[in-house]
Amino acid sequence: MMDLERNQPRMLAGRSPMAYVWTISLIASMGGLLFGYDYVVIGGAKPFFEKYYQLNSEWLSGWANSCALLGCLAGALVSGGLSDKFGRKKLLLVAAFLFASSSALTGWAPTFSWFVVWRMLGGVAIGMTSNVAPVYIAEVSPAPLRGRFVSIYQLSIFIGFVAGQIINWLIAEKMPDNATAEFVRLSWNGQYGWRWMFTAVSAPSLVFLFAGMILPESPRWLVKNGMRERALRTLRSLCGDAQAADQLDDIQQTIGAEEVQRVRFSDLLEPKMRKILLIGVFLAVLQQWSGMNVLFNYAEEVYRAAGYGLNDILFNIVITGTTCLVVNCVAIGTVDRFGRRILMLIGCAGIGLCHAFLGACYLLGIQGVPVLAITLTAIGFYGMSLAPIAWVLISEIFPNRIRGAAVSVAASSLWIACFILTYTFPLLKAFLGISGTFWLYGGICFLGFVVVYRRVPETKGKTLEQIERELVD
Repeated sequence: MMDLERNQPRMLAGRSPMAYVWTISLIASMGGLLFGYDYVVIGGAKPFFEKYYQLNSEWLSGWANSCALLGCLAGALVSGGLSDKFGRKKLLLVAAFLFASSSALTGWAPTFSWFVVWRMLGGVAIGMTSNVAPVYIAEVSPAPLRGRFVSIYQLSIFIGFVAGQIINWLIAEKMPDNATAEFVRLSWNGQYGWRWMFTAVSAPSLVFLFAGMILPESPRWLVKNGMRERALRTLRSLCGDAQAADQLDDIQQTIGAEEVQRVRFSDLLEPKMRKILLIGVFLAVLQQWSGMNVLFNYAEEVYRAAGYGLNDILFNIVITGTTCLVVNCVAIGTVDRFGRRILMLIGCAGIGLCHAFLGACYLLGIQGVPVLAITLTAIGFYGMSLAPIAWVLISEIFPNRIRGAAVSVAASSLWIACFILTYTFPLLKAFLGISGTFWLYGGICFLGFVVVYRRVPETKGKTLEQIERELVD
């Protein structure tokens, strides 16, 4: 095993450092694909497993859709310290194994209680991946293109979204739009279709598990843990022999000797660190409370309220995921050209306006194509801004010596916010109405615009060490 790790840079390097970075970034990004599929699959399966388990209350519906998020929170909490102690690569492999096992177990859960248990285990894998994969990619990417490489992780999430939505659509047999709950429960979709929707993610999970074994460890983690020679070998493959030594020295300067092999969450409470941590937590919460994940987890209810039948709903879900995928390519092409701040500001303003119009449509009884068009526009703004750029910023702004712990806190905040968003949507809809609920999300986006404008730094084109010096000094 040690020989394999020593030879990994040589095995993957190919003809150029850039090809090497692309290869390992794409492998690490497979965690995002699994994240996306596992996270969104429930939206297409929801009309069927709820009937199978006879979940007849808003509380049970909210619990079924949000229980995995508690696992996401647990995975995000533990992965920061574990990745700092054992390395980024090992945590990615553990997540791959959990994806493979939990998806099959969820699909064939005999009772709703076991369904919840296995969904939460899958959530642990999502939480671990959401923490470790962006950090790993940021730590192996060249500064001028780091935003692009980390955005590829988000692109992979959207590929997972689309793959899950298309597979759900292909698996589900056509149903009458006026089908009763009992008809749905006894149909093939209600008995078996939703099970295969969950199970399908096992195949790419195993691919990720075996491909991940040839990844090198992060050079910044190696330096932090006193493995200078291994870090130098990896850096030679990442940036070439001429720059490797200088970059190694730059990394070493930001990690004092006393920090080697230490993980201290208490460091996050230092005044200078606390300011950076609050920015990271705000970005994570804003990404969720923008309300966009409601359009994935509760797509059935959102589109049914707009007058669509069950078969059209499943097709619309595919369109939403495809839109995310296409516009995320815009973010990849622009994040290192225009910067992080401008895309975040455009996204907050655009999503906020779309929510305002969407709420008006529901209030005035406007249905069909206008609602779909506004929804897709909101998703377009989200896919080119908050979705990828929040992850880019969170992976960049924290100092080397505490990055794992800090990203863990930010990712945990994201999943707490996501749980609150997902669990409360049925309750908010009952209390405020669907129009009032989207207006609330729109108000949060406008608040986000103000905070991003005043507090979020621009990190385009800077090394992680430069960002650290500017924010901490």
